[in-house]
Amino acid sequence: MTPDIQVRRARLRESSAIATFVNAARPGGAKITPAQVAERFGTVGFMCAEYNGQMVGLLGWQVENLVVRVTDFLIAPAIDRVVAGRALINAMEEEGKQLEAEAAILILPPQPLPELIKYWELFGYHKREVTGLNKAWREAAVEWRADTKEVMVKQLRERLTNRPM
Repeated sequence: MTPDIQVRRARLRESSAIATFVNAARPGGAKITPAQVAERFGTVGFMCAEYNGQMVGLLGWQVENLVVRVTDFLIAPAIDRVVAGRALINAMEEEGKQLEAEAAILILPPQPLPELIKYWELFGYHKREVTGLNKAWREAAVEWRADTKEVMVKQLRERLTNRPM
């Protein structure tokens, strides 16, 4: 039986709960404060995945120039990573499509683990060199992190925009 994961937009007033979740889900990682989460809301939208009323996943994202950038992604260790991830990613992609986004990209760290690549491939994303992306997608990747070499990308709509809207 798969858990019934609910996904919703996070709210600024939940900064403390988000910080608590992130700190618990990343034991040994640098601790973040509610103030840092609140500051991040100035540039990133968040979606929360919940199971039985408890936060089990978090996805941060931005949409600019018809490209969704996944900026943050964290699933609680005790939950099925594929089920929770699918719920978060599907919700983000649907909202991106409503905003007419052409693609969703995940910026990869230098030398990403094969498990990370395989995980995102489960959801239809493909590893691509930034230099091989179209201009808008490439700019979105490099704008987020100038040294980006590779991304995971998924085209969200069939027809791409060839001229400004």
